[in-house]
Amino acid sequence: MHLEVIHVDGNAPAEKPTNLSLLAAAAGFLFSFRAAFVLISARWLNIGTEPGVLAGFAMRASLMIVFLIAAFGGNSHCSSRLFKERTFQWMILYALFTGCSVFWSAAASPASSAVYWCGTAGDVVTVVLLARSSGAVSAALSLMKGFVAGTLVVAVMAWVMPAAEDLRLGDPDYFNTNQVANLCAFALLMCSLLARYREDRWMIPAFFLGLTLIRSLSKATVIAFIAAQAYRLTSDHAMSAKRKCLLVFGAVVVTLCFWGLLDSYFDIYTSADNQAETLTGRTGIWLWALDAGLNRPIAGNGFDAMWKVAPPFGGELFEARHAENEVLQQFFAYGLCGVALLIGVYGNLYRRFRRLVHSSDRSILISFLVFVVVRGLAEAEPFDLLLPLWLMTVLLCLIEPHQVEQQSVSTQTEHVDGASVVPAV
Repeated sequence: MHLEVIHVDGNAPAEKPTNLSLLAAAAGFLFSFRAAFVLISARWLNIGTEPGVLAGFAMRASLMIVFLIAAFGGNSHCSSRLFKERTFQWMILYALFTGCSVFWSAAASPASSAVYWCGTAGDVVTVVLLARSSGAVSAALSLMKGFVAGTLVVAVMAWVMPAAEDLRLGDPDYFNTNQVANLCAFALLMCSLLARYREDRWMIPAFFLGLTLIRSLSKATVIAFIAAQAYRLTSDHAMSAKRKCLLVFGAVVVTLCFWGLLDSYFDIYTSADNQAETLTGRTGIWLWALDAGLNRPIAGNGFDAMWKVAPPFGGELFEARHAENEVLQQFFAYGLCGVALLIGVYGNLYRRFRRLVHSSDRSILISFLVFVVVRGLAEAEPFDLLLPLWLMTVLLCLIEPHQVEQQSVSTQTEHVDGASVVPAV
């Protein structure tokens, strides 16, 4: 047990733990950098995609063994409180249902799909083990630091790669612009949380990640991130008006710097209205996914049921990996049960965030949900939710001590030199 200082103004966050968990940081780095494994194996090493996929699973398994060993003798209270969280219980229910759906899945290779599900579930187990071995807050902060570091490496790789024909960053076959932008957006949101814990050294990397996000030209991701930041600026009453104006001014300046590139991309985008990557092309994927979902409206078509099963779309015969809309993806894959689980997970996570006392913490965390809800209008994930289950677990680990604080502040608070000292695990 250690003491966390909560200032009496009610707006400053708890002092961050001083220790850095190298294991958690390594896990965070892997969660981000593994997205480039297939690119490295197929494009740079020229040995195909399978070695990259296998390398990702091998590193996951190896690290999990290390985390399992480190968790022995750890603080079981951190993990036990996590399992009592209603949001986490919904997450477990969602994971179990998606895993069971492998048995009725229309996937091209159910065995391969089962492996991918194990990887998704294993990520959640990894975070729980880290919370047990390093402590909830320390594990969450360390993992976010590792994720930001991994995304910085990925961003540098995206900048040095040749731009695609449509001027966007990334490799359209193995590491596309939406993947690059999504990693940068999540890393930027994590930087906001790290700044709340006086991790100011991440502000310069955040600027580079912001440039990469805009330069990626990923429309849905950029718009969703703007919506998330707009929510934060309007709901965070603890942030000064001066700082809000500086953030808006900086965003406008960066946009103007890229205006020529944005204009050129818009010309290319509007002249390619028959491609599946455009809004016009997405409607064909939406209609097919809705029709296929209506054929199995209760339990859906199963985990990973679209890849190599859905017909090619668009003039370039684009093969869809998901339904390009999160609600449609859940309905196609898991039917009405999936939609209900989606609402249950996101709804309970929102209610959990709303109960936080500090307006800055509350606004930053809800901005994660705003980002995925807006992005979910035109994007989805084939194996997970847009807000990954492992990341939701990290956020729950980060805010768990706040629940302890709120429950015990009336009986365990001692006033010391104008500050309140609250015992927390």
